[in-house]
Amino acid sequence: MSDTVTIDCPNYLCQTPNPESHRFCQQCRTFLPKRYLWLVGKGVESHRPGERVAGRYVVKQSRVVLDTQPGLLPQMPDDILPSMEPYLRLVPYQLHVPQLYGVVPSPKKRGSDYLLLEQAPIYAGGVVGDFAAEPPQKPSGLLEGRLMPAIALTWKQSSALRQLNWLWQIAQLWEPLSSEKTASTLLEPDLLRVEGSLVRLLELRFDSKKTPTLSDLGRLWQQWQPLAQAEISDFLGQLCQLMQRGQVRTGEQLVMLLDRALAACGRSQARQLQIATLTDQGPSRQRNEDACYPPSGTVGTIAVPGQTLPLVVVCDGIGGHEGGNIASNLAIDTVHQQLQSLPLQGTAIEPTVLTLQLEQTALIANDVISQRNDHEGRQERQRMGTTLVMTLAHAHELYLTHVGDSRIYRLTRLGCHQVTLDDDLASREVRLGYALHREALQQSGSGALVQALGMGASSMLHPTVQRFVLDDDCLFLLCSDGLSDNDRVDEYWQSELLPILEGKVDVATASQRLMAIANSKNGHDNVTIGLVYCQVSPKSRAIATTPLAVDMNLANLGMTTDPGVDRTSLANVRTSVSTGSTVRTQVLPPQRAATHPIVALLALIVVLGLGSVFAYVLLPDVQLWVDTWLGLRPQSASVPAVLEPEPSPSIASPTPNQEALSVGSLIQVNRSATNEVSPSLVLWSQPELTTQPKTVRTSQGIVPTGSVLQIASRQAIPNRGYWLKLKVCSMPPVSTSVAASPVAEIQPGDSGWIQQETIAPFVTQNLGLKAVQLGACAIAAPTPSPVPTPAVSPLPTVKPRTKSALKG
Repeated sequence: MSDTVTIDCPNYLCQTPNPESHRFCQQCRTFLPKRYLWLVGKGVESHRPGERVAGRYVVKQSRVVLDTQPGLLPQMPDDILPSMEPYLRLVPYQLHVPQLYGVVPSPKKRGSDYLLLEQAPIYAGGVVGDFAAEPPQKPSGLLEGRLMPAIALTWKQSSALRQLNWLWQIAQLWEPLSSEKTASTLLEPDLLRVEGSLVRLLELRFDSKKTPTLSDLGRLWQQWQPLAQAEISDFLGQLCQLMQRGQVRTGEQLVMLLDRALAACGRSQARQLQIATLTDQGPSRQRNEDACYPPSGTVGTIAVPGQTLPLVVVCDGIGGHEGGNIASNLAIDTVHQQLQSLPLQGTAIEPTVLTLQLEQTALIANDVISQRNDHEGRQERQRMGTTLVMTLAHAHELYLTHVGDSRIYRLTRLGCHQVTLDDDLASREVRLGYALHREALQQSGSGALVQALGMGASSMLHPTVQRFVLDDDCLFLLCSDGLSDNDRVDEYWQSELLPILEGKVDVATASQRLMAIANSKNGHDNVTIGLVYCQVSPKSRAIATTPLAVDMNLANLGMTTDPGVDRTSLANVRTSVSTGSTVRTQVLPPQRAATHPIVALLALIVVLGLGSVFAYVLLPDVQLWVDTWLGLRPQSASVPAVLEPEPSPSIASPTPNQEALSVGSLIQVNRSATNEVSPSLVLWSQPELTTQPKTVRTSQGIVPTGSVLQIASRQAIPNRGYWLKLKVCSMPPVSTSVAASPVAEIQPGDSGWIQQETIAPFVTQNLGLKAVQLGACAIAAPTPSPVPTPAVSPLPTVKPRTKSALKG
């Protein structure tokens, strides 16, 4: 790197040029952010190292530039172009997908702009290492400003668990990138970079006319299979075969199969957590409205699994003297009460189930605070509320739950990343594709929260739950904005938190030093800190090298109600599973056994009998006809004595396919699903879980014919099939379909859960909706996710919080 490159101090009153090697201004000691950016556009390869682009960005290597004026706002585009929109709408995946920093005019093509991407897979300042992931010819030393290695370069040297972890992250990205027509990115090996255990994309590649499929992804993974670790080689080979044959139809199915392999492979390692919590009212506040669990000052080690609940929670109360401290403590008590009885010890809880349990826990805490507000007659800005961030460890994973603008950061020896997305106006503008993040931060009230616990009904709250596979030592920092404001974490992570991973400082000392920094450098708010140091160690070599025994039968995923699943092909997938055995899983060809004619006849009779019973129980029309024929129900004008076929409509309304029922899709109920006895299309407060829920499911109301709905999220529940979370966009002008029903109708803006199998026959995807039919969904942009992602919700009455815009 050139020694002549200087960085201007971001302090407006200073602006002293500083050598690139400095971390703080030599004149005023202001932190010097080093923003290495990835350049995208036609002709970018022609710029040589040392050259300046737009007089500001110095080229460090091909397409990697350094911003030498980080205190200035980058140039913003006049209009949001189609090539920019996917980056903005995928901001919930900013840990993997780079984000738009700004634009610069292209000197090669008049009227064209280069895109500047931040959070690209480029090593940050001060990162030094001699990693096995690097090419052998590269010497040890400073990696700052260099591109992170492609996954193909690091694959062979990585552990089995890490290889599965990388595939799992790619699978998680498949559906959100597909919704933005950028799934081709995941088929380009050079765009798939890795930062330790984290998969990071170099840029987004738009799909061609041929839409990429999971079969294409399976062919790419098949190239990596020969160099996979021995214990997962056979599993990966079988998985690629299923993908290429089209038997794995969705990203969700792929994720669930990889979840099984991760659970089996994760048993080869032991994990423990070192935790520390600390809270303080700060030098300028009269009371502390923050709260944490375990109580402030707790320091300890937790084995996973173990007797102690591996939970850390940080809450930042909202409401000032009106009761922010009450809300934060109510949230802590409710969360602990809901989670302390979870069967985490030695119990294999399905990730989807645990994810929903955590989401429901946040919703229950919201209800407790909201009921307290209602009981005390609090309205609008007088209502008390709180933010929430929490981590819960289970098996080989750490689960993160988030509402509001308190944050969680993830640190490794290679970097520090904010893994939560603030629920504020600025983030919402980006998520809707209206503005770049740094542009949105300049708008008035950009830091005002759009959701927090206690401020409104749970139907309008969308908690975010994320999962991280723990395959190496890492550190998670939970904090309120008393610490995170003014980029203090970015400024001090290397000096205060990296020593924990290096074994030089313990979590108790680090938390105290961070508290001192927050109070002296910020000092405007309460401060709460939670540190979770995850330590991973191998078990016996015998366990680590035993080939995985994974159930590859998709029929056991609880997803067979999906109309896109080919049950015939699934029946041909067989697995040899033996605990502690070295027998490897196999995909066997179909076998045809000889059957005695009498046995076959008896089997046919049994099948017909069972089919009749199921038809009677599950199909109301059949039940009605049978009861009437047997004299168990009187005939009426509305109940014909003989069941006649329903006349076909002039335009058929086909049952929605897999694509139509994807997250973000708009659907419309096209024929009645109610009768005199009970409504069928009932939205519920939560899905029907396989475990016993802690609260009884309640009906949110029924969906009348003509309603327009949007799919907010989609979850596969083991043994319960798919469940859809639907938001009501609009209702028919006059609804009489449920006039006699004791169950109330839903209203526009309401949301609830329903089994996909229940609603699928009654809806169609409507591509010709009028503006008035969009109703409550008129401005909502789909935000697809493999796990629940914060949906765009109306702005509740939340007291605005002072947020410092990022310098530049």
